[in-house]
Amino acid sequence: MRNLALVNTKGEKLRQLIGSRLKAERERLGLNQAEFAALGGASKRSQIDWEQGRLVPNAEFLAQLAGQGVDVQFVLTGIASSTTLSPEENELVISYRKLDVRGKARLLGLADGMNEAEAPKPVQRNQEINFHGRVGHQVIGDINAPVYVGRKKK
Repeated sequence: MRNLALVNTKGEKLRQLIGSRLKAERERLGLNQAEFAALGGASKRSQIDWEQGRLVPNAEFLAQLAGQGVDVQFVLTGIASSTTLSPEENELVISYRKLDVRGKARLLGLADGMNEAEAPKPVQRNQEINFHGRVGHQVIGDINAPVYVGRKKK
């Protein structure tokens, strides 16, 4: 089993590192200290002490945070977890796994298309169109103009 260093290369103590990472996770989630502490059933004062590196949170608090979307692996090791997903992301993964191969390909194609940086091509206006409806009727005109429907002249 790999031991975590108690001091990093900058001379920071582990509890200071955990405190700064805890703060980073709190800010990532957009919570203030009182709200973040409440996620794990702690007080704002405890949260302040942890973020300043005076103390470290216990396992019970961290377990509560893990259930709320906090990346506890990052807080403890500094290595971001690839398994921490928001509830929406988790729902998307569950739905994706239920799809057949075609559905997965379509969804990936849709996501890829949504990420395209290219702007959609503008629609050309004021083009002349001609088409026939019922036999003997002809529609001619500008796309934006009122449509005239009449009989063909004999």
